[in-house]
Amino acid sequence: MNNSLAERVEQACHDLAATSTPITFPAVADLAGIGRATLYRRQELRAVVEEHRQHTREALTLTGLAIQLDQLRAGLEAVAAKVRRQEEEIRKLRRPSRTSQN
Repeated sequence: MNNSLAERVEQACHDLAATSTPITFPAVADLAGIGRATLYRRQELRAVVEEHRQHTREALTLTGLAIQLDQLRAGLEAVAAKVRRQEEEIRKLRRPSRTSQN
């Protein structure tokens, strides 16, 4: 994927969202300076637009906020579990060194 093209599409989506303008394929294509057909045909570009559309659609709804909270909670739980595993591994590594010193 041409990074400059993807960056232009990404920037167009951000600009539209910042002005509370609906993120539509024609609007993104116009701001990015590319054809609508390109946005529809190129899967990676279409995915960028769809992701921004979904995000802005759900951003201020209770359901959207609940989903974001669930995602954050799941991420936090995963990090906490990893920290617990690492702490346990550190404890195991320290035990033999204490017994060899005595």
